[in-house]
Amino acid sequence: MFIDSAKIFIKAGNGGNGCVSFHREKYIAKGGPDGGDGGRGGDVVFIVDEGIRTLADFKYKRKYTADSGQNGGAANCTGRSAQDLVIKVPPGTVIKDSETGGVLADLTVAGQMAAIAKGGKGGAGNQHFATSTRQIPNFAKSGDPGEERWVLLELKLLAEVGLIGYPNVGKSTILSMVSAARPKIANYHFTTIEPNLGVVSVGREKSFVIADIPGLIEGAHQGVGLGHEFLKHVERTKLLIHIVDVAAIEGREPISDFDVINEELKLYNPVLAERPQIVAANKTDIPEAEERLQKFTREIEGRGIKVFPISAATNKGLDELMFYVSGRLDELPDTVLQDAAGDGMVVYTPQEQKPFEIRVEDGVFIVEGVWIKKIVNSTNFNDYESMQYFQRALRSRGVIESLESMGINEGDTVKLYDTEFDFVR
Repeated sequence: MFIDSAKIFIKAGNGGNGCVSFHREKYIAKGGPDGGDGGRGGDVVFIVDEGIRTLADFKYKRKYTADSGQNGGAANCTGRSAQDLVIKVPPGTVIKDSETGGVLADLTVAGQMAAIAKGGKGGAGNQHFATSTRQIPNFAKSGDPGEERWVLLELKLLAEVGLIGYPNVGKSTILSMVSAARPKIANYHFTTIEPNLGVVSVGREKSFVIADIPGLIEGAHQGVGLGHEFLKHVERTKLLIHIVDVAAIEGREPISDFDVINEELKLYNPVLAERPQIVAANKTDIPEAEERLQKFTREIEGRGIKVFPISAATNKGLDELMFYVSGRLDELPDTVLQDAAGDGMVVYTPQEQKPFEIRVEDGVFIVEGVWIKKIVNSTNFNDYESMQYFQRALRSRGVIESLESMGINEGDTVKLYDTEFDFVR
């Protein structure tokens, strides 16, 4: 089965903790602080690998965690930074934030890379906290946590040309005639249950990729038929070939077919409605098609869209169509992926997290947050100077002020993860 989407959890490595250490050497009784800094945690990096064709591997492994940085050591030794975790994906992979749906990266070219989760910064060793009044700092900072998130991977086919139209209008037949692709072909709806790709050669060193998009029906944008699952595969194409059964074999009017499919594209993503189109009026080898073809051509070309009469079954008109398509592709710019309400590619920037949040449960004031956890882990509660630094940090970051604004009283319990103390003004 063609796997074109996956949801995975990624976590960058934590930064290593700073070290508490003091210089010890013969004849030097009281050396100064020499605790080294922690190393940086590894990033989670996605890279395009042309040897991968699907997202099938992500069906079996869904969690990816980078290594953490090494803790700092004595004698001013900085901990080793961790290597990045590199995840290989096929060309055409779009990475989205699972919670917001925002595009984090659009990976199309072999070797293209994107760091989606940043590793934590290493903590500072106690050598950084020595001052004229604090000459033996008995504390250091812990490393920052690595970023983590659930992401959605979507594989969007890198075809320059997409074949669209109702089921059973001849898209698969056309693909098989103009390329070496061998899609399944039969006379019933939804023969194509996954996009087929073919390479069309139009001369020496000149070719383009064409995709047979599964058939659409009215209501496809709401998920009817094979709608939502595959409509996204046309988003990257530079040009659409709209195949219409001009012989009306199934009793539908060609002009109506054309309008219905374009409305589905518009409802799915308005950007697609603006994509350049040409029309291939298929099944012209059937005698009943001639009268409808003339009416259809007048109407569609009156809208400024070129119509090519073809017969996929007999190969009539296909060469002329493909040469015209090749020329149009040379004129068209590359497609930029956009969301329905977006303005283009969204550049990934880490979100600033609140340093702390406070809630009250059973009379206990609970203070939590990334910064709170870091300062708690960095504090030596058995050391007076470390406690002084801890209290000043809480006050400078506004924790004490926030507690007072929430009505805390003398002697009330404050809990910071596993640490509890009585509030004293």
